[in-house]
Amino acid sequence: MAFARFVRRAIDDARDERGWTVSDLAAHTGVGRSTVFRWLAGDWQDYPELAKVRGFCAALDLPVAAAFRALGLPDAGPAPRRRADDAPVEADVRVILERLADPTVPAEEKHHIRDLLRYLARRPVRRAG
Repeated sequence: MAFARFVRRAIDDARDERGWTVSDLAAHTGVGRSTVFRWLAGDWQDYPELAKVRGFCAALDLPVAAAFRALGLPDAGPAPRRRADDAPVEADVRVILERLADPTVPAEEKHHIRDLLRYLARRPVRRAG
C-alpha cells in the first residue's frame, strides 16, 4: 500500500500545484487512467511496469528512487565508490532491471527473479578467512 500512498500524494500534488485532473495526469505521464486507478487501489498482479513508473515520475518531477522504495525495490542511493570489478555487476543488474520492466517477460519469471533478489539481499555476508 506504500506505492498507493505515493501515487495518491503525487496526484494530490499535481492537482494542487498544476491544476491537473486524473485525465490530465494520464495524458502527461503516458500512464492510462485505469492504470492510475489500479495503482491507487493497490491492484496489480505483480509490480507495476517499471517503465510506466519511470514515466509517471519523470512527468511529475518525482524521484524514481522514491517510487521504487514505495514498491519495496532496492534503492540505488548515492553512488558508491567504484571498483574495477563493478562494471560486470552493473551490467548484470541492468539486465535484471530490464527483464523486470519488460512486458513480454512472464509474471511468473519476474516473481522468481524478485524472490531470488530478496533472498540474496537478506543473506548474511560471509567474510573470507
